[in-house]
Amino acid sequence: MFAIIEVAGKQFKVSKGDLIEVPKLKAYKEGDKVKVDQVLLRSDGKKTDIGAPNVKGASVELLLKEHGKAAKIRVFKKKSKKRYERTQGHRQPYSLVEVVAV
Repeated sequence: MFAIIEVAGKQFKVSKGDLIEVPKLKAYKEGDKVKVDQVLLRSDGKKTDIGAPNVKGASVELLLKEHGKAAKIRVFKKKSKKRYERTQGHRQPYSLVEVVAV
């Protein structure tokens, strides 16, 4: 059984036991359970429910494992022949969640 859910504006294909990184969920602490009602599609292998836009009565339960930051990316700007160079780094925050129930 799997489902396609929407969390913080992004879509994820999940099934029970999966660990996924979603954009940081600021309203929750580590160890909290999060219930997601925005289920776009749900399938058990035989029957597929497609929402318009969401599947009625369907929900996915997530367990928040940890908050963290992704690997650092470097943003480098340069204009040739003008002696202009700028380097900037960025680490995107995320939340690691485990799918408890679909």
